[in-house]
Amino acid sequence: MGEIQGQDDGRPSFAWRDLLQRWSDEWLGPVRHEHEQERVEPFPDEVRRARWLGAAGATCEEVGALEGRLGVTLPMSYRQFLLTSNGWLNTTHGIDRILAAHEVGWTRDLDSDLVTGWTGGYGDAGFRVDDDQYFVYGEAQDPVSIRPEYLPHTLKISHTPDATDVYLLNPGVVTSDGEWEAWYLAHWLPGAVRYRSFWDLMNDEYRSFRDER
Repeated sequence: MGEIQGQDDGRPSFAWRDLLQRWSDEWLGPVRHEHEQERVEPFPDEVRRARWLGAAGATCEEVGALEGRLGVTLPMSYRQFLLTSNGWLNTTHGIDRILAAHEVGWTRDLDSDLVTGWTGGYGDAGFRVDDDQYFVYGEAQDPVSIRPEYLPHTLKISHTPDATDVYLLNPGVVTSDGEWEAWYLAHWLPGAVRYRSFWDLMNDEYRSFRDER
């Protein structure tokens, strides 16, 4: 799980199809527990027949149009995700869907209340996170250690009605290979769980999904 392959031009190639197909199969397959009846998740019949929770992949033109609209070059892991599946249904019970390319936008434009809720409260308090606290990933990370000033400039790539649970990509923190930091901001967290890339976030969400099951 979590394999990253190489492309001929030296850029990483992320094994999205493999990960997303396994995720689809496990969501769509009934789960039987001892002393329980089969549990079937409420997905449309056409999704069950296709055995795929996503959509057709975006075209290069569609991804290029998104980059042109935003005025950025998207990180490779997210770009390859869109080319594999232009949107996605539930990843876990916390995220309703990942947006298609034409729906994606800056958080300040798509969810101004979310931005105000964080930047107002933390900004007024003079909240600051030093680098030695901020640049910690994995189990040692404290979800409180976020920088709310990044939030207006993040890219909102998911939607969950009536909840603040959301996936965000942060162009304010970029790895040496061009990956943007990825956030999982949730109502049950005192901040966000942050990852070095969208690929890392989705692999961790897949593990969380399996633990829930």
